[in-house]
Amino acid sequence: MASAQHPRERPTLLFLSHRLPYPPHNGAAVRTLNILRLLAGHFHIVGLCFDRRDPAIRCLSVEERLTGLAPYGRFRVYPIPQDESRMRFLWDHLRSVLANRAYTAYLHDSKSYDSALADTLKSERIDLVHMDSMDLVRFLPRLATLPVVCTHHNVESGLLLRRARAERNPLRRAYLAFQAQRLRKEEQYWLPRVALNIAVSDQDRAEFERIAPGARVATLPNGVDTEMFRPEPGPRSGCVFVGGTTWFPNRDALEWFVQAILPIFRQLEPETPVVWVGRATEEERRRLQRLPGFQLTGYVDDIRPYVHRAACFIAPLRVGGGTRLKILDAWAMGKAVVSTPIGCEGLAAAHGENILLATTPQEFAEAMARVVRDPGLAERLGTAARRTVERLYSWEVLGERLRELYLPLVRSRQVVADGSAG
Repeated sequence: MASAQHPRERPTLLFLSHRLPYPPHNGAAVRTLNILRLLAGHFHIVGLCFDRRDPAIRCLSVEERLTGLAPYGRFRVYPIPQDESRMRFLWDHLRSVLANRAYTAYLHDSKSYDSALADTLKSERIDLVHMDSMDLVRFLPRLATLPVVCTHHNVESGLLLRRARAERNPLRRAYLAFQAQRLRKEEQYWLPRVALNIAVSDQDRAEFERIAPGARVATLPNGVDTEMFRPEPGPRSGCVFVGGTTWFPNRDALEWFVQAILPIFRQLEPETPVVWVGRATEEERRRLQRLPGFQLTGYVDDIRPYVHRAACFIAPLRVGGGTRLKILDAWAMGKAVVSTPIGCEGLAAAHGENILLATTPQEFAEAMARVVRDPGLAERLGTAARRTVERLYSWEVLGERLRELYLPLVRSRQVVADGSAG
């Protein structure tokens, strides 16, 4: 039996994640790693993480990545089973349809992870569980006696519905809609049954409250490292976007931009370069490299040089949810941003003050041209954007909010546990 915890010791947090959040090379990993860093100041952290093969970080071994997480706690990592087998991939999708349940429940069906979770629950006195997204919904029944905080990077069922509506292939559209409905059922059931749900925007919070009335939902927006991402002097020209095409909203944004916006922008600004930074397929790079003045870089280790050199940061997103880390990074670097309303959804974006908003291709191209032609406008927008980040989105500012949300759940748990022991 575990010994009684000394009241002055830090409580223990069980951290469950669908991805090993190191290195912070995409939006979800950036958020998760910073949340871990902030929580480590208040908790002993025991982490069990899945991991999926990712070509962007294949140069790092799992041991090196675990070493990167070592300052924040003790972590173990487990492969996603279907990464080892094409048959398992097909079987997981088939099981989802036959059982009428969300695919993610089968994607994360792992005997080794199941065993590790059972052993951890037996050997550790867990005060609080942090579950990184509803992707791990299959494990919630195991945690019924513990307070669970589930963080949601997006309203995933809503994101799938948007993908379904944008999909042209009727079979894929039907399957995406099916998965959206199954995931919505999981959200309706589990959101009211966990101690706290964390949304990354007030819009997402309102959507979760509509999906699952009675669920406790709080907003903790995405943040930015204001020291790492800061304005730098130097010449600026052209426009830049950051985001890999492996994520559907970014891929949709790329296609919309090159097909509908770029031709209009070329009429207004024939020579102004546009750089699209992020992982892309070889087919995409071959197809788009023929466009005059357009560069698709592929994955880069550090986005900052590309963003610093640009006069304008663009976010032509039509599908999404959550809040845009890419825009927060650009704001922190003092960049003028042109975005769709969906692209900056969830952020304190004020048109004409810290951002320019555009809905149609014509509006978007004209807003880009305004920024690149008017350095004074770019400077005003960028200065206001940096102030917005410092006031609302610095990770250090958000750390206090995190403490206010998590620690009361621990105290409640400890009161119950101590009363039961007595």
